[in-house]
Amino acid sequence: MQITAQRKEHPLSMRLLDVDIAIIDRAARLRGRSRTDFVRDAAVCAAEEVLMATTPLRMSAEGFEAFMSAVSGPAEAVPEMTELLSRVAPWDTGTASGN
Repeated sequence: MQITAQRKEHPLSMRLLDVDIAIIDRAARLRGRSRTDFVRDAAVCAAEEVLMATTPLRMSAEGFEAFMSAVSGPAEAVPEMTELLSRVAPWDTGTASGN
């Protein structure tokens, strides 16, 4: 016996300027998405950013001590990052495409 979950949808209506719709439609086409999918994803992403920026972070006293110890200690070089940042940028070598 197959059980299917009921899909609950809540319509959302917006009034937008033609120029706003044109920008949204262009971006959605570039991503291969429908306008609805693109706007829904953008709205959810923006909402998550707000929640992450405003939601208090809670941790135990021991966890806080470990966190403070990690961020207060001396910095340690990450070899991969050191190597990456020591490379010459392609636009500084003359080997970038178009040169």
